[in-house]
Amino acid sequence: MSTIAHPSSQQMENDIRHITAHDAAVAPGDIAIGVIIGRASEYFDFFVYGIASVLVFPSVFFPFAPRLEGTLWAFVVFSFAFVARPFGTALFMAIQRRWGRSTKLTAALFLLGFSTAGMAFLPEYKYLGFASIVLLSTLRIFQGIALGGSWDGLPSLLALNAPEDRRGWYAMLGQLGAPIGFAIATSLFLYLHTELTQAEFLDWGWRYPFYVAFAINVVALFARLRLIVTEEYTKLLEERKLRPTPVLALLKRQGYNIFIGGFAALASYALFHIVTVFPLSWIALGNTQSVNEVMSVQLVGAGLFVIGMILSGWIADRIGRRQTLGLCASSIAVLSGFAPTLLSGSAAAQDLFILLGFALLGLSYGQAAGAVTANFSTKYRYAGAALTADFAWLVGAAFAPLVALGLSANFGLGYLSLYLLSAALCTLAALKWNQSLEGRD
Repeated sequence: MSTIAHPSSQQMENDIRHITAHDAAVAPGDIAIGVIIGRASEYFDFFVYGIASVLVFPSVFFPFAPRLEGTLWAFVVFSFAFVARPFGTALFMAIQRRWGRSTKLTAALFLLGFSTAGMAFLPEYKYLGFASIVLLSTLRIFQGIALGGSWDGLPSLLALNAPEDRRGWYAMLGQLGAPIGFAIATSLFLYLHTELTQAEFLDWGWRYPFYVAFAINVVALFARLRLIVTEEYTKLLEERKLRPTPVLALLKRQGYNIFIGGFAALASYALFHIVTVFPLSWIALGNTQSVNEVMSVQLVGAGLFVIGMILSGWIADRIGRRQTLGLCASSIAVLSGFAPTLLSGSAAAQDLFILLGFALLGLSYGQAAGAVTANFSTKYRYAGAALTADFAWLVGAAFAPLVALGLSANFGLGYLSLYLLSAALCTLAALKWNQSLEGRD
């Protein structure tokens, strides 16, 4: 009786590495392309859910509640992915230590694509009752676990291999996936919402962007695998000692750096959903202008997002990334003071808030990732950068739509100002604390 030998994960990774090997070293530009493709696919998945949580889920999964309460329930489920993300990071770090990078990334991206595409097949509440909400919540948790597992170390590698006088520029390049993913998701929903009747859109039209997510993730997977399994990439990781250390050991020895890093980017991450998801929900509930008009304005905002990010790289290379974050946090604090007047005003005033918010988001978010990850010792930088991003998303963005809409609808838009202002103050305090620790060291 013959036996069939199954190649190990390490053998398969070596085979792929041999196929894709080339003599040239991996340039920072090549790494940046890998980061952009990977992040664009991830942000697309998340924004598809974020937009659907406003336009679709209150009617499809929470029809028993008034529209405001249904939207708030959708935002509760929205937060589950961010709560689950750190657990996904820890789980997939262990998978990488056991079976290798390619296995980890393949499993994470297929889980992300499966979770997002799976939402397209969910029965409505009227057919399955509360079980439909449980299934939606489960898939959303899987999204968060998968996103935590999709960390490939490319942003850290990009930061370490960028020219010293261009680090702000290359840090910005790694963030460009956000506006790209948002623009693709918004464009799809805008087209479907415009071309279909409301009944068609709520019946089957909203499901199409969730189907697309799986295909995009497959493309992103192969684009990233082609880079990360090369000998050059592996050599760079080894030279920089970017390895997945146990999470508990990291938390025990350098957990304070995760705390500082998360709060240093808090203003950027809070603003992120305040200008993308929240305005769509606020204006749709207030019925002050059509949803299609809002999404059209947000697409223009995505362009300003990109311009702001490009400018952030130029500015950061001249005054420093942390100083750039501090100035942006101060600007977000100023914007928070005008938020109630603009959002409660005319359609033009609401659009102005969205456009200003996107421009400022580009300037701040372009330098938000990894601004203080240099604090980590070399041994812990790989896992530290991943968990810092997880913590920043959790405290800054996970509950932003829920808190902003809940407080604004029940107590007034002044609470939105307080929310943004508190985030800006936390960022400034964290940057100051980080500076004092550096001075002490």
